[in-house]
Amino acid sequence: KLLAAQLAELKPNMAASGRIVRVLPSKEQVGKTLSAWIAEQAAQAVAARGRFVVAVSGGSLATMLGSHVLDASPAIDFSKWFVFFADERCVPLDHEDSNYRLVNETLLSKVPVPAEQVYAVPHEATPEASAAAYQATMVSVLGENPVFDVVLLGMGPDGHTCSLFPHHSLLKEETKLVASLHDSPKPPPERVTLTFRVLNASRAAAFVCAGEGKAPMLHRILETEEPEGTLPCQSVKLADGQVVWFLDTAAASKLSSSL
Repeated sequence: KLLAAQLAELKPNMAASGRIVRVLPSKEQVGKTLSAWIAEQAAQAVAARGRFVVAVSGGSLATMLGSHVLDASPAIDFSKWFVFFADERCVPLDHEDSNYRLVNETLLSKVPVPAEQVYAVPHEATPEASAAAYQATMVSVLGENPVFDVVLLGMGPDGHTCSLFPHHSLLKEETKLVASLHDSPKPPPERVTLTFRVLNASRAAAFVCAGEGKAPMLHRILETEEPEGTLPCQSVKLADGQVVWFLDTAAASKLSSSL
C-alpha cells in the first residue's frame, strides 16, 4: 500500500517534452517517492529484460535514497540489480572523497545486491587508465552501446551533473562512454565520468534536489534556455525516455506555479 501511494504521486506533470517535475512537501517525502519510483522502474526492467541496470551518483542523492530504499524493498528483487557509477573521484575506494565509499555506506550496505554486480570505477595509475578500464568493463557487461535503465543524477551549484562541468570540453565528447578529466573546478581535480553519449541513451533519468539553496539554479535549468554548455544539466535529454526531477518545496520555491 505504501508503494502504491507513493507511485500515485508520480502522475505525469509534464513541464516539457520528455520531462516530469515532481514537487514533494519535504526532503523525506522526496526520498520515499524516489525509492518507490526506482522500485517500479526496477520491476519493469526485470520483467522486460531480466535485470535492472542503474548508474548512481554520490552526494546527497545516495544518502537520501539510502534512508528510504528499505521502505520499498519488499517490492525490489535486488539480486537482479547491476550497479554502475555515474562519476568518481580519482582516489582509493576507501577514501573519504570516494563516491563508491559513500554509496556503499549509505545504500549498498543496506540492500542485498550481489557484490559481483556492483561495478566500482577502478583506481588506476592515471585518470585516463581508470576511464579506459571502466569503459571496458561497461562494454563487457552491457555491450558496445550500453543502455542504462535508470541514471540517478544530482545537480551541482553551477549546474553541473556527474563530473560534466560548465563549458568543459567533455560536454562535446561524442565517442567515449567514459571520460577522464584533470581540471575539475570542484576538488579533487582528477575524476572519471560518464559522458552524455551514454547518459542520453538511458531509458530514464532522475534528478534529485532538496533545500532552498538549490532554488535559484533550478529556476535557471528548468525555466530558461541558456547557451549550450552553460548548464550541463540542461543537456540531459534522453533520446527515448523521460527525465524526472524530484524536488522538495524549498528547492522548487523559485519555480513558476505553472511548472
